[in-house]
Amino acid sequence: MLTQQLHVVTGAFGYSGRYIAKRLLDAGHRVRTITKFPNRPNPFEGRVEAFPMDFSDHAGLVNALRGSAVFYNTYWVRFNHKDFRHTDAIENSLRLFDAAREAGVGRVIHISITNPSEDSPLEYFSGKARIERALRESGMSFAILRPTVLFGKEDILINNIAWLLRSLPVVGVFGDGSYRLQPIYVDDLARLAVEEGNRRENVIINAIGPETFTYRELIETIGEIIGKRRPIISVPPWFGHLVGTIIGRIVDDIFITREEIEGLMANLLYVDAPQTGMTRLTDWARKHAAELGIRYTSELARRRSPPQLSSKQV
Repeated sequence: MLTQQLHVVTGAFGYSGRYIAKRLLDAGHRVRTITKFPNRPNPFEGRVEAFPMDFSDHAGLVNALRGSAVFYNTYWVRFNHKDFRHTDAIENSLRLFDAAREAGVGRVIHISITNPSEDSPLEYFSGKARIERALRESGMSFAILRPTVLFGKEDILINNIAWLLRSLPVVGVFGDGSYRLQPIYVDDLARLAVEEGNRRENVIINAIGPETFTYRELIETIGEIIGKRRPIISVPPWFGHLVGTIIGRIVDDIFITREEIEGLMANLLYVDAPQTGMTRLTDWARKHAAELGIRYTSELARRRSPPQLSSKQV
């Protein structure tokens, strides 16, 4: 693929989109983002054009996507909230695909989730499956990447597990904690996305890291790495959710939802597939042990006011 093509990324000032944008810039491409916060300081020193993510403005979305060789879609919501819902995220994603098709986008790289199913009782997984089907049926060239848990400097889950270990004398797991996860480094996901942007085959890829943990093992491992080993006890899911709700009120966030607990315990963040990520969570966590979990990372605060990181931190 030639350099200086235009590539469009949703949320390039956010988390996974930021890493994708950096890799595209490093490869010599023009990069544009569609973002809810187009007027915020540009972490790429103006090298990324910003267009507003206004789902009511179809013409504006088409204009933002016009001329793009590849569109990288990272847009989604983690849970239902008064300000955003999964049903809205589905409709908005379909609007993005419609705009991309009308704009003549050459290829779509879509970030999904492991084990999506339209029959799932969990909205996160059924919604992701519906969006995947819409993309498959769109007629556009596509790659669907299905990550499990992402980790990196801006991550929420791994950081907040470390925060709990630093803050509490004991940590609970839902049930026996034997359900598994395969965390992937966010920049490994970005590398995979950009590589797929260079191809044209329609593919679905499980984006998983090189290490597999049970949930209990994950907490034990992080505790050992940051020097905060705590007793780990099994608690009923309802009690774990109650404690999570209390923590959420203290930190003004949604700490964990019932659906997330159900998804974890159903092993939906595990697949029997070859690794696609190169970076080991244990290696990364040891490198960042001094700062991991020092501060709580809020999902709601990120959506209200995204963290302003320099491009050097990516």
